[in-house]
Amino acid sequence: MSSENRSSAPVPVEERLFSLVLALLATEAGLTKAEILSTVQGYRQRYEPSGENTTLERQFERDKDDIRELGVPLETIDTPGEPGNNQSLRYRIPRTAYELPADITFSPAETALLNLAAMAWQEGSLSRESRRALLKLRSIGVETSDPVLGYAPRIRTRDAAFGPLSDALSKRVTASFSYLKPGDPAARYRTVEPLALVQHQGRWHLKAIDQAVKQQRTFLLSRITGAVKLGRLPLPADTGSYAASALEELDRIWEGNVAEIQVRPGTDAAVRLSRRRGASVEPGDRILLHFTDANLLADELAGFGPEVRVIGPGTLVDAVVQRLEAAIRRHGDPVSAPAGEAR
Repeated sequence: MSSENRSSAPVPVEERLFSLVLALLATEAGLTKAEILSTVQGYRQRYEPSGENTTLERQFERDKDDIRELGVPLETIDTPGEPGNNQSLRYRIPRTAYELPADITFSPAETALLNLAAMAWQEGSLSRESRRALLKLRSIGVETSDPVLGYAPRIRTRDAAFGPLSDALSKRVTASFSYLKPGDPAARYRTVEPLALVQHQGRWHLKAIDQAVKQQRTFLLSRITGAVKLGRLPLPADTGSYAASALEELDRIWEGNVAEIQVRPGTDAAVRLSRRRGASVEPGDRILLHFTDANLLADELAGFGPEVRVIGPGTLVDAVVQRLEAAIRRHGDPVSAPAGEAR
């Protein structure tokens, strides 16, 4: 590993995703996976030119899914002369698909505000590392263009607990919070030793040692209720690769859980769910979906209403039915009850 890699601090996920979008916007021909991993900020620090990069490649696959979920039109294209060769696939973001439609106009006041925002963005968007990445791309023969400062992907707002937990990690202290598990009548207070914060399928998770049971647990940040309180006494130093192991564990859970759903053709649900990572479109308007958490998926599927019919597994069917029935009770409209759709 190079001295640069050894000394580099971890790159925040937002900076890595922005750098990836920046690089893919800056080239018409697209970039191969090797070019991305070796040049883009957030990947190149961990890239081994002649070594094993499996973990880094998995990170890239997750990042592709994340930026697509953010609405960024990432394309995969064959390298000329090598059709069907997965090793030489190229990735790009076509500007014509990412720019605002030509028929959208702004008033003078709106334009002034946008110009002010653009000036602020321009000052901070293209960091020294991003400029270095652009120069490196040019040095390996990749054609890039400079006017990319105006492109800013919409990054998902972090959970409120992210900041305090990140502080707990950097300070190596405990963190205490109330955590509400699905099915529990009330939140339980937990005190944990944080090990890693990771993003998986667009959601933040905390890998930590639960001090009550002295075992490692993974907590979903969106289920933390109230404020996070940090301890005062420093914990012993630990150099374990907990982020990688947490992501591998979540990937195993995701791979092992498969939902079977039926969608109405041409609906929002049909389009969105069929493009999900690992989704398999089957005959009869059915889609097989991998998932990590049945309750989170049930929340999403219930939101599609009659566009989706859940076939299995049974636990997911029951979870969707519960949400639809709760919606009916809240709105007091038993005549239009859609609960049967979930069956």
